[in-house]
Amino acid sequence: MCITAGVFMEGLNQPNPDLLLQLVKMKMPFGKYKNRILCDLPVSYLEWFQRKGFPKGKPGMLLETLYEIKINGLEGLLAPLKRL
Repeated sequence: MCITAGVFMEGLNQPNPDLLLQLVKMKMPFGKYKNRILCDLPVSYLEWFQRKGFPKGKPGMLLETLYEIKINGLEGLLAPLKRL
């Protein structure tokens, strides 16, 4: 998945605020880091998913998007939203 497919609104170079808000509000629904806010997941955990395969559906899309944000040094997109 390309980062633009998840983070940016279709056809625009503007961040998708709904998706970014989900990354700072939604909790991990399963696994080792269950109930941790997605944006607080360690990069090593996201790298593990990248190697093994992201889950299907919305959780996988959010985790893959978060992975792209973190490995590209774009966590600054999330910082202001964490304070909401």
